[in-house]
Amino acid sequence: MTLRPGPRASRTALPAPRGTTGDTAPRPDGTAGPHGPAGPRPRPPRPRRGADRKPRFAIAVTALFFALLYLPVGVVILFSFNSQKSLTVFEGVSLRWYTTFLHDDVLLDSLGMSLRVSLVAMAGSLVLGVALALGLVRNRSRLGSFAGLVMLVPLITPEIVTGVAAMLLFKGLGITLSTGTVMLAEITFSISYVTVILRSRIAALNPEVEEAAMDLGATRRQALRLVTLPALLPSILASGVLIFALVFDDFVLAYFTTGVDPQPLSVRIYSAIRFGVQPTINAVGTLMLVGSIGLIVLALAIPRLFGRRGGLDLLSGK
Repeated sequence: MTLRPGPRASRTALPAPRGTTGDTAPRPDGTAGPHGPAGPRPRPPRPRRGADRKPRFAIAVTALFFALLYLPVGVVILFSFNSQKSLTVFEGVSLRWYTTFLHDDVLLDSLGMSLRVSLVAMAGSLVLGVALALGLVRNRSRLGSFAGLVMLVPLITPEIVTGVAAMLLFKGLGITLSTGTVMLAEITFSISYVTVILRSRIAALNPEVEEAAMDLGATRRQALRLVTLPALLPSILASGVLIFALVFDDFVLAYFTTGVDPQPLSVRIYSAIRFGVQPTINAVGTLMLVGSIGLIVLALAIPRLFGRRGGLDLLSGK
């Protein structure tokens, strides 16, 4: 008598696929089980407390800083268009004080002197600054490194110290304070700015280009004039415009090195406000502010005009 397996025993259990289990029954919400093919839904990360909060205190401090910085400037600009002489009550819009400035011979003479000093200081500092930057980059000796450190001293020295030192130097040499002394002092003070701007730009130039020009028959001076200086032209122009704006607005150095007459415009304004602020001074200050902002914007835009990268990299010489 042979025993045959019953229907229950004849069934063979098929192994479950690797990585799955038999718990694939759907949940009441219609999704698969915890070990099913769908798997559990990932929970979104909880945001940290305070991560999305705005720094209100920092924003308030920044707003207060800019208000204290620019509100007086805004008042000067506003009252330069006042129709009356009052400096406390704005009564109407008028160009009266701008017209008065254009007919004031003393202020116009001071404006002309400031323009002359700025142009001479710009030209002199560019010539000496370019030569100094080239020498500092090309000279790899210890003397060159020391000269580079000494060149940074005028940038960190308080300007009033520089002004007093320049005045004592001129008087010690028996030189009468005049327009020439202002020009010499401004040129000396501006060389460091030009050198800092051009130094990194010269270091970024590929020296093989200049060497290739000399291999083709150019002398060292010709390679400098035909290859190096054209490559530095955007930075040189931008530096010149920036120096012009700085010298035109400078007061401390001009005050200690100027003579009696004519005086730079900044010194003339200071002399005038000691007897009371006149509305004409507001107009002059507004024109100086607009001119300085225009020159700085031009200095930052010059590299873009030559296809260079952003003008905000001016101080780094890029």
